[in-house]
Amino acid sequence: MGFRMGIVGLPNVGKSTLFNALTRTAAAQAANFPFCTIEPNVGDVAVPDPRLETLAGIAGSRQIIPTRITFVDIAGLVKGASRGEGLGNQFLANIREVDAIAHVLRCFEDGDITHVEGRVDPVADAETIETELMIADLESVERRLANIARKLKGGDKEAVAQERLLKAAQAALEVGRPARTITVAEEDRKAWDMLQLLTAKPVLYVCNVAEADAASGNALSDAVADMARAQGAGHVVISARIEEEISQLAPDEAQMFLSEMGLEEAGLDRLIRAGYELLGLQTYFTVGPKEARAWTITQAAGVIHGDFEKGFIRAETIAYDDYVAGRGEAGAREAGKFRVEGKTYEVKDGDVLHFLFNA
Repeated sequence: MGFRMGIVGLPNVGKSTLFNALTRTAAAQAANFPFCTIEPNVGDVAVPDPRLETLAGIAGSRQIIPTRITFVDIAGLVKGASRGEGLGNQFLANIREVDAIAHVLRCFEDGDITHVEGRVDPVADAETIETELMIADLESVERRLANIARKLKGGDKEAVAQERLLKAAQAALEVGRPARTITVAEEDRKAWDMLQLLTAKPVLYVCNVAEADAASGNALSDAVADMARAQGAGHVVISARIEEEISQLAPDEAQMFLSEMGLEEAGLDRLIRAGYELLGLQTYFTVGPKEARAWTITQAAGVIHGDFEKGFIRAETIAYDDYVAGRGEAGAREAGKFRVEGKTYEVKDGDVLHFLFNA
């Protein structure tokens, strides 16, 4: 499976420019006025992973199938969105449908590009959106508590559990803390996720800087980094302008351009890696003469039960490093690095798996 990351931010911070670069398309209109993105644009892109090409080369695979990530470019938010200002209602509905939020913050000065608040302050911008999301969540929590009142009087056990979680969320939101700061017990995780609270979603702050600051950032992105660390959130520094230029170049030209800019890799790679870390995602591979394929997973044990459940017998398993060292399955077997695992095995990042099934 892949995952969906919503790109959000105030108008004119570079969201659509970044989206265009990430998806290598001009599907999202990038313009210097609020709400140039009205319907959420969706782009499905391959996740770069050099391990996949290495495995395909060893196995002589005829086809390479990377795992994918979906970016959703969501309409710009303004203060008052929780009350329906601007495109607030649509924004809030779109954001409920993603797994994580990439919050683009303007960390560059440019007199030719207006800021909706008339100033450049990425930390304040982040607080504006966070406040609107918390207001929307608090209203949702209060409605839900009112709706389950009758069930609570009847002693409904599910309603009692739901009330406990809702009140925990309410207590946090009322003092200005997002729902993701609440520690949720594993047995409550499913019920918690069903609440679909906007501020429960993991956040990755994307600092959009000028081209000259792409390699090392600036004072504005440093302030965002401090904020992210305090929140336990992720952050990356990217120049959307550079990413847009790179997206139009051939791979060898793109690498040369990156070197000239003092960058080791494209922002897409850093953004995806940060997103993976944020959601605790990992990758395993299936490899053979026909194809080499990458798969993204969250709970590995569930993959065997889910994606490969029907008729499952066992999974022949080789760690990536052992597969490469042995130059394939035969060499890994000879080195004693070949294992047979059952349904309860928790897949490790980089595992090369061969699933066996009943006919």
